[in-house]
Amino acid sequence: MFLKILLAADGSEHSVRAAEHTVRLIAGQAEGFVTVVYAVDGSTSKSDVLHNNSETEIAISRKEKLKNVFGVLESANIKYELKIIHGDPGEAITEYANKQYFDCLVIGSRGLNRLQSMVLGGVSHKVAKRAKCPVMIVK
Repeated sequence: MFLKILLAADGSEHSVRAAEHTVRLIAGQAEGFVTVVYAVDGSTSKSDVLHNNSETEIAISRKEKLKNVFGVLESANIKYELKIIHGDPGEAITEYANKQYFDCLVIGSRGLNRLQSMVLGGVSHKVAKRAKCPVMIVK
């Protein structure tokens, strides 16, 4: 039974699918809770600063990216919170997950082939290797 789930999301269609699977894992658990974690790396942070005028606008822009993920959780009446973390997504998500207690970590995958994953180092692969809690990778 999964009551406390960490959902790694970036607003992509892959993270929306991960949110849909999270709902299935936690459905019917009145005390179930999801922490949505959004990792901001250096290039994303620079882009956010260049395209927004204030911290408030940056926060609004980041929440806007995740609106479809939030919509999936809200439509299922799942309680959740958003945590924004900074750093390389694979490392930052793993570090956050390992410092807290979660029954499961759910993350989407772009479906890279073996060579692409080796060269690019997929975030979901890094997280699955290093996280201490069970990890569900959604394709």
